[in-house]
Amino acid sequence: MEELRTNDYLKGIVSNLPESPGIYQYLNTEGTIIYVGKAKNLKRRVSSYFNREHEPGKTRVLVSKIADIRYIVVNTEEDALLLENNLIKKYKPRYNVLLKDDKTYPSICVQNEYFPRVFKTRKIIRNGSSYYGPYSHIPSMYALLDLIKHLYPLRTCNLNLSPENIRAGKFNVCLEYHIKNCAGPCIGKQSQEDYLKNIAEIKEILKGNTQEVERMLFQQMQELAAEMKFEEAQKIKEKYLLIENYRSKSEVVSNVLHNIDVFSIEEDNDERSAFINYLHITNGAINQAFTFEYKKRLNESKEELLSLGIIEMRERYKSLSREIIVPFEVDMELKDVVFTIPQRGDKKKLLELSILNVKQYKADRLKQSEKLNPEQRTVRLLKEIQQELHLDRLPMQIECFDNSNIQGSDPVAACVVFLKGKPSKKDYRKYNIKTVEGPDDYASMKEVVKRRYQRAVEEKLPLPDLLITDGGKGQMSAVKEVMDELKLDIPIAGLAKDGKHRTSELLYGFPPQTIGLKQNTPLFRLLTHIQDEVHRFAITFHRDKRSKRQIASALDEIKGIGEKTKAALLKEFKSVKRIKEASSEALGKVVGEAKAKLIQEYFTESEKPKAEN
Repeated sequence: MEELRTNDYLKGIVSNLPESPGIYQYLNTEGTIIYVGKAKNLKRRVSSYFNREHEPGKTRVLVSKIADIRYIVVNTEEDALLLENNLIKKYKPRYNVLLKDDKTYPSICVQNEYFPRVFKTRKIIRNGSSYYGPYSHIPSMYALLDLIKHLYPLRTCNLNLSPENIRAGKFNVCLEYHIKNCAGPCIGKQSQEDYLKNIAEIKEILKGNTQEVERMLFQQMQELAAEMKFEEAQKIKEKYLLIENYRSKSEVVSNVLHNIDVFSIEEDNDERSAFINYLHITNGAINQAFTFEYKKRLNESKEELLSLGIIEMRERYKSLSREIIVPFEVDMELKDVVFTIPQRGDKKKLLELSILNVKQYKADRLKQSEKLNPEQRTVRLLKEIQQELHLDRLPMQIECFDNSNIQGSDPVAACVVFLKGKPSKKDYRKYNIKTVEGPDDYASMKEVVKRRYQRAVEEKLPLPDLLITDGGKGQMSAVKEVMDELKLDIPIAGLAKDGKHRTSELLYGFPPQTIGLKQNTPLFRLLTHIQDEVHRFAITFHRDKRSKRQIASALDEIKGIGEKTKAALLKEFKSVKRIKEASSEALGKVVGEAKAKLIQEYFTESEKPKAEN
């Protein structure tokens, strides 16, 4: 009854919603905001949540928890985007994407004081100071600070350089003054006007307007040279060359590209997160660079997340760029802003640089999380196999078979088991081939697979999520026949090797298709490990069996020596060679004098040269 009343109440709100841009908020029974969304048309957007049956998942859960709806009407879509972003950050609703912004990159601060200092900081204090950055590439920031230090004499002390304190003569110059890194404002050697003139130029450099500062210095140099002040002109020239050198290193594209924002996005492998990179370009150089992560909540699309990221970054860094470079079309409109999807040229280079940054950030985060949680790497590899082969479930248990025989002698087979991507040696099994005469690999494979899974079914043992044969299409077909006979539905793959006996390709499906494998990837290494392990295990078993047969055959021919005696001799002497070389006393201690005599006589006779006919 309560649910019906809630539904009628919500329908009443939805039917009265305006058809204009705005923000809607969903609240639960406790009055907590659980979701904030934006809309070009409030009525149409909110109605879509209630007038259709949603697939089982988070959206359906969200709708079931809505007890109340609030909305805010705004003038434009841009206002709706800004308001949505601010409300998500303010309330952190349960079903909205979560901005994971835990990495603080350093910025450069120009302190708000009588003689401003310029320094690196990770704290943003709103006290009238100017901040530039953040700098995700730390060497670039230090290169900029180093350039400023060489261009302008600035104070580095923490003294309160107020006009009253300077007039009162409270300070003495430090070493920085004597080595000409500071012009001595603390004792009145440099006026505030002259100091602030330097600060104004520094701010232009920090904004990326090096071209403007360079032009100004060139003009000063020309004027001083015309007035025959060559020493002063030379000092200005040195500054000019420093900026020119910095520009040549920092410029990534043509300096014609000015005041542009660049965005790119990359989803995590499990599609639970998305990473967004932001670059701000001034005079062809990167002035700001930042990458951040959004945790998905309702399977949001790349387009939705990128729109949210664009608003977040532009608001955070007070960007007024009239052009935004994006990798694909986004459904958003910003006043006086053009969205560009470049196909070639310098703008394409900028987008590629942004994509490179976001991919690197994603790889770094993956490495970091896998160090903290090693199992995550295994699950990721298994998920890759699942996606490549379109399996219904994660291949937590993988079993792989291999045959081993040399010219048909002592045919054996082996099965190795990998649980959660790791070898489970206690579950490995060896098989003597019983029903096949001669070297018939396909028939041997059928026998072993049938024996293993017939027993597994009878004893109700867990069946594998994926079965791999060490061989090509023929082996796979042989296994498929057994699966059909036993009425089992276990996915079958084949691992083939090249001429140099290296893992070369993965086969799957009927008829088998080649699945592309990139060499030296974690997935390729896992499959190679499985194949090497089954081959090693089968070969070792085959060698053991062959050597036992060879030892046994030498002792089998001695009359009066039975199985127990042979076992006792091999346990003591380890090989036929040592038995042959042992003394009568040593043999007698193990098998008694009578049998020792028989053994010695046999080996003496066998070593005599046979008489020719």
